[in-house]
Amino acid sequence: MPFRPVIAAFARVFSTPQDRSRREATCLRLRFVALTAALDVAVALTAFAASKGPNKRQPVAETWVGTWATGPAGPASAPKQYSNQTLRLIVHTSVGGNAVRIKISNTFGSDPLVIGAAHIALRAQGASIVPGTDHALTFSGKSSFAIPAGGLIVSDPVSLQTPPLSDLALSIYLPSASAASTTHLLALQASYAASGTGDFTGAVNLPGATTSTSWDFLTGVDVAEQAPGGTIVALGDSITDGANSTIDTNQRWPSILAARLQGDKSLRQLGVIDEGIIGNRILHPTESTFGNLFGPAALARFDRDVLSQAGVKYVIVLLGINDIGHPGGSAPDSERVSADEIIAGHLQLIARAHEKGLKIYGCTLLPFENTTLKNFYSPDKEKLRQAVNEWMRTSGAYDAVIDFDKVVRDPDHPSRFLPVYDGGDHLHPSDAGQRAMANAIDLGLFH
Repeated sequence: MPFRPVIAAFARVFSTPQDRSRREATCLRLRFVALTAALDVAVALTAFAASKGPNKRQPVAETWVGTWATGPAGPASAPKQYSNQTLRLIVHTSVGGNAVRIKISNTFGSDPLVIGAAHIALRAQGASIVPGTDHALTFSGKSSFAIPAGGLIVSDPVSLQTPPLSDLALSIYLPSASAASTTHLLALQASYAASGTGDFTGAVNLPGATTSTSWDFLTGVDVAEQAPGGTIVALGDSITDGANSTIDTNQRWPSILAARLQGDKSLRQLGVIDEGIIGNRILHPTESTFGNLFGPAALARFDRDVLSQAGVKYVIVLLGINDIGHPGGSAPDSERVSADEIIAGHLQLIARAHEKGLKIYGCTLLPFENTTLKNFYSPDKEKLRQAVNEWMRTSGAYDAVIDFDKVVRDPDHPSRFLPVYDGGDHLHPSDAGQRAMANAIDLGLFH
């Protein structure tokens, strides 16, 4: 109600002589009028504050968290060729959510990569999906998209109740000739390609599908959560990638860490993504004869594989053993590095993580005496490992240290694996070794 009638009414009451009863009745009416006006003003002010003020109420925001990812790299030899074919790539989630989106990469492609269609569903078994869970994906509202050479696309989100520790099937139709120059060789997970030509992205089954153990083009899956969450990025090499662990069992230490987090009610909103790449080093990229097999140096891929991840809060770094072992074997002798150089690389990773407000934890390097990899081990290289580990344990540079070396080494011969934790090549841990590493991580680091 406007203020003017209220003021006028007050003026009449107090300027005109009236009998007591009329005055009281009028006062009662005025009190009602004033109360009504005050309520109107309060409602108006509340509405104004809600629309303009700093306390504007917003819908509950969904937080995007990485539930699965892999580091893009190159093939071991000539890339696989696809044309008018459908891929069905299987990935294992870490954290659950109520919506999902995917990332497809053409990082190492020299030509545009045309995505004709893409679908996502819960995986039933093999190449089959759970009926009723299939969703078509779009990219900027389009069902088809051409990814430029070196590029990446993120799908529009779709509503899908995605359970933690479950399998998703990501189906991608490639209508034109496509070379899998961007891939992840050590998937340790069976994925599939339809035997026939055409778009089978929405099919429940892929009969006669061929099997592959690499992830071609797909590099990430994010989920949306209502509760506050976050992402833990495991940055590493083939050890973090799960080399020598059992295929299709998710025995990589980051996967086991994800399962542990799901067992803690206070940590269930944290996703774990595995950015391990076989052969990866901190300071040098792959030597040219291996193409992009071992990926860019960690210092080169840190922004892409760590800082750009959805909801990233924590980084766990297990890197350096290939900087020590590769030179003189799979890398030229000219790329030999000192302990100080490896440490300087770690300090760079720490500085860049801290600049973005992330917690970053370092891991000691595992033993590798008598590894079956040619020219990888020597007594001098063992001295480098010991020097890096000593710095890791005593410098205080990392926010915390995870002593994987202490977990898996033989107490009677510390430069070697304890036999039960040895994956067979004296460099990579077994399933039991991967579990021991994951179980040694203090979950208090993520509270």
